[in-house]
Amino acid sequence: MQNVSTGAPGTAGATTRSAGFVQGLLLMLGSCLPVMGAVLIAPILPRLMAHFAGVPNVELWVPLALTAPALMVGLTAPFAGAIVDKLGRKRLLILALVLYAFTGLAPLWLDSLHQIVASRILLGVAEAAIMTCCTTLIGDYFDGERRARYLAQQTIWASMSATVFFAVGGAMGEAGWRTPFSVYAVAFLLVPMMAFFLWEPMRAATAKNSRNAAATTVFPWASMAFICALTLLGAIAFYLLPVHLGFVLDARGNSSPRSIGLAMGIGSLATVVGAFLFRYLSRYGVVVLLAISYATLGLGFVLVAREQEFGNMLAGVIVAGFGSGVLLPSLVTWMMATLSFEHRGRGTGAFTASFFIGQFICPVVVLAIAGVSGGLIGSINVFGWVFLALAVVAAGLRLMRRCAPRSMGRVNNGEAL
Repeated sequence: MQNVSTGAPGTAGATTRSAGFVQGLLLMLGSCLPVMGAVLIAPILPRLMAHFAGVPNVELWVPLALTAPALMVGLTAPFAGAIVDKLGRKRLLILALVLYAFTGLAPLWLDSLHQIVASRILLGVAEAAIMTCCTTLIGDYFDGERRARYLAQQTIWASMSATVFFAVGGAMGEAGWRTPFSVYAVAFLLVPMMAFFLWEPMRAATAKNSRNAAATTVFPWASMAFICALTLLGAIAFYLLPVHLGFVLDARGNSSPRSIGLAMGIGSLATVVGAFLFRYLSRYGVVVLLAISYATLGLGFVLVAREQEFGNMLAGVIVAGFGSGVLLPSLVTWMMATLSFEHRGRGTGAFTASFFIGQFICPVVVLAIAGVSGGLIGSINVFGWVFLALAVVAAGLRLMRRCAPRSMGRVNNGEAL
């Protein structure tokens, strides 16, 4: 068990309750809900398309039912972060879970495709609040090594749950396109558990002086803008291969679903390994972690773009997956180390928005670069060399000891030194 830290990062201060395994588990489960919103219905899109075949522009509306939640998370997470800092974490989390359950279940009864898309838009609003609250509470409840470990586990749980939700959605979709939506009822199970085991992590002194603290502490706009820009780029890199790998393999003569599924599954496993090893690599500092993740992402993308043999391409997928697993917890740990308690919700909301906007625009950016680089494979190759160049820059900063922002210094047990 560890004392709850509600002051600045790394400051224990006076505490009233201690967070442990139960709180960490509930926050991990909550962090999986936005992942479920993104992938659960992917396997039933063809059936959804067939059911609403008579709807004008159905080829637009059905994919929008899948991507709308991610877009809404990107658009509304900053507002959720501001609400978190004003009204508190737990109250918004409970309300968001209820909204998530109702909007997630709504397509079980809705008969209009447009109404289903509208329910998915509201689901995205709930996801924005859930993700922002869960990540903020991890920063509030834990500090030091335990904070770094739980932030890394968010990536692990997200990667593993995506695989599970794909399988669950596909299996339940055999019974009809509506059936997978019933899984969203799991949010109702989390409501009483979170209501009982979680608490608002604001100590009495902070609660009394919250307005004064917010007035006298300046939000780190410059640092957060830089972190969010890197997060946006990192999200594009994270989804680059999962979204486009099937097309690359098809172009190389490996169009069987088995080969594509194998490559994607191994890539997800490599992401889990990278996130797991983050806790051991975090001692070397954010700049070193960025150099490692950018180098492995760049090398992986170049291998995927240039190699013709399936085995060599698979090696590139593994290397890039490992880089993704290291990159995301590195960025979120750096973000947490930059924010004080009264700004943690707003900063986490901005971080979450950056990641989900990156997820949403990934295909658009790749397509735009493909137009000037000779196609999809050329676009992936461009991304590879961009990330290799960023790795060189990060390594140069480390060697020259020019890590000017304090929060970009050494990260020891999840704290900036």
